Amino acid sequence: MLGISRQAVYQGIKRKENRAKVLSQIKPLVLSIRREMPRIGTRKLYYLLKEDFDRMQIKIGRDALFAYLKSEHLLIKAKKNYIKTTHSKHWLRKHPNLLKDIVPERPEHVYVSDITYIKSREKTHYLSLVTDAYSRKIVGHKLSDDMGADNVVQAFNMAVKNRNSDKELIHHSDRGLQYCSNIYQKALLKNKVRPSMTDGYDCYQNALAERINGILKQEFLIYKCNNQNELKQLIKESINTYNNKRPHLSLNMKTPNFVHNKKPEKLTSLV
Repeated sequence: MLGISRQAVYQGIKRKENRAKVLSQIKPLVLSIRREMPRIGTRKLYYLLKEDFDRMQIKIGRDALFAYLKSEHLLIKAKKNYIKTTHSKHWLRKHPNLLKDIVPERPEHVYVSDITYIKSREKTHYLSLVTDAYSRKIVGHKLSDDMGADNVVQAFNMAVKNRNSDKELIHHSDRGLQYCSNIYQKALLKNKVRPSMTDGYDCYQNALAERINGILKQEFLIYKCNNQNELKQLIKESINTYNNKRPHLSLNMKTPNFVHNKKPEKLTSLV
C-alpha cells in the first residue's frame, strides 16, 4: 500500500541496528576525554577523536556527532554567572592601553592578567592568572583567601620566572587596585615589563584574560572542593590539562603549550 516492500522495511531496521552498534563505540571515547576535561565542547571533541574514528572505521561528521551526543544527553549546557572582582575607582595611577595598537607576534610578547573568585565548602577564594596572549598558555597563577596585591604579584612572579626570552614584554590588565598598587608596579619595573591597562571600566578590553577565567571555571573547576588545599591541587591539574591537552579554536585546534613552543605566526585577534 505504501510502495515499500517487506524486504526494504527489514533492511532499514537492520541498518539502524548496525548504525546504533557502531555509534555505541563513541560514548566510551567521549567519557574518557571528559574525565580530564568534563565540559569540553563538541567541536573540540570531534577534533580530538578524529584519529580514533578513522582507526575504528567509524564514519561520522561533526554535526552527526552533535546529534549523537544530544541523544545520549552528553551535550554541555552553558553557565552564566558573574561577580565583579575589580575595584578601579581609586586614586592610584592608571596606565594607558598599549594593546590598541599592538597585536602579539610571539610568545612572551604580551601577558594578560585577571582575578576571579572560586568557592570551596570552606570559603570564597581568589585565583590570580597570568596568560600569554599569543599562545593562550597560563604561565602564572596564585590561589589565595583575599585579593591583596602581595598575593596577586606572586602569579606574575611565577610567569616571569619561567620566561624563555628577554625581549620586550607588555603586561596588560584591568585598572584594579591590585595592578595599580606600588608592589605590583615595582615588580613590573624590576623585570623591565611595560604596564598596559584597560580604558575606563570596559571589561572587553581585557577579554582574553576574562575568557581564560571562564574556561577554567566552566570546563574544569566544576566541582566544589572541601578546602583550599584540595582546590589548589585541582587548579594545578586543571591548568596542566588546559595547557597541554585542550585544543583552542583560536589556535587552529592546537594546544597552548604547542603554540608557545612553536615558531611564531602573527595573530589577528586577542579573543
